[in-house]
Parts: sequence; structure tokens; C-alpha cells
Amino acid sequence: MSHPSSHAAPGPSHASLKSYVVGFALSLALTGLSFGAVMSGIVPRDSILPAITALAVVQLIVQLVFFLHLGTAPEQRGNTTIFLLTIMLIAIIVSGSLWVIHNANVNMMPTNMTIDRAMSHD
Repeated sequence: MSHPSSHAAPGPSHASLKSYVVGFALSLALTGLSFGAVMSGIVPRDSILPAITALAVVQLIVQLVFFLHLGTAPEQRGNTTIFLLTIMLIAIIVSGSLWVIHNANVNMMPTNMTIDRAMSHD
């Protein structure tokens, strides 16, 4: 006779309401800082783009950790690995496409040929 186990099967850990609220508050604060950097004039004009970029990267990390639950905990490693492999695949596709487009542009567009010279080769 087997008895049902009272232990739940291990699965992905879910965040608490507190974690979601902290992530939401951090996201709002970072959005407000980005808006304030542009509208307040405190940040010098030539530093606005780097400041917004840095705040965007921090907000991306906050959202990945608090909402998508990516991390180094054992139950989160699968999601993190899949995310990193997806980023790598996208980078390969984009860089390969740009390489092909660049080579097609270089090899198919004669830049040192005049119209008269091109017409004379007929």
C-alpha cells in the first residue's frame, strides 16, 4: 500500500507580492529619473543620451530579475540559460544580416565608375 506524499513537487519558485511591488516601484523610479533627466535640465545636454541608456539598462535588469525571475538560483538557471541563448541567437542573426548587407553593398555598387565609362562597356 502506497501513501500519497505530502511533499509538493519541486517547481519554479514564484515571487511574492512584495517582490512584485518592489520591482514595480523600481521601474517607476527609473522611468521618472529618465524623464527628469530630459525635462529638468539638470543633466548636461551632451550627457542625456548616456544617462538615459544607463537608466534603461538598469531598468532592463530590474525587470528581468523581478518580473521574469531570471537569476542564479538553481530553479532559475533554466530560464536564465534559455534567455542568454536567445540573446546570442538574435545577435548572430543581426550581425550576420548586417555583414551580408554590407558585403552586397560593397560588391554590387561600383563607386569609382562614371556613367560614361559604364555606358561604354556595353
